[in-house]
Amino acid sequence: MRFTLQNIIIYLIWAFLSGEAAYSLWQGHWNEAFVALFTLGLTFIPILFEERLGVRLPLTFAALIVVFLFATLFLGEVGGFYEKFWWWDVLLHSGSAIGFGLIGYVLVFMLFEGDRFAAPPMALAFLAFSIAVSIGAIWEIFEFSMDSLLGMNMQKTGLVDTMWDLIVNTIGASIGALAGYLYQRGKHFLGLSKMIDQFVRANSKLFRKNK
Repeated sequence: MRFTLQNIIIYLIWAFLSGEAAYSLWQGHWNEAFVALFTLGLTFIPILFEERLGVRLPLTFAALIVVFLFATLFLGEVGGFYEKFWWWDVLLHSGSAIGFGLIGYVLVFMLFEGDRFAAPPMALAFLAFSIAVSIGAIWEIFEFSMDSLLGMNMQKTGLVDTMWDLIVNTIGASIGALAGYLYQRGKHFLGLSKMIDQFVRANSKLFRKNK
């Protein structure tokens, strides 16, 4: 097996969360143990996504998902990074929204089997934007649920925090959708076009009409 920076990062996060969960259980820190185990479970989503749906996630995509979950759930809540660094919440929400915009684009593009001429670029960009914003809204519901049911503090200042998160999500979703639009037009946008191309190449059988 070829080790890359991405899978090394994934393995290190898995090892850390496993060790932290075991230590917290040993010390009787039940809340920290739950967050560590819950985060660890969610980091296996890329693997389940591939096995259940037959869609291959490039290693870069998978690593970013794992890093995001670790950063927002464990470092943000247990590590207190939201309180220590004011920009932590903005960074995570904007980054994840861009990622959701890219994922939304490739999933819709997949429905056209990668046919750049049959798929209207503006329409695909709008659908990608809508998907990313919807996921961001669902995440805010998740934060509210965690605060209400488990006594966590993911929403921080409540309504103000939620609204700023939605604003940042909208901006990030716009960037992700724009990257998809420009990719379909054969143009590059930062390094995001390369990530879309990696996904298309990894799932070439699902993009048979891509030229």
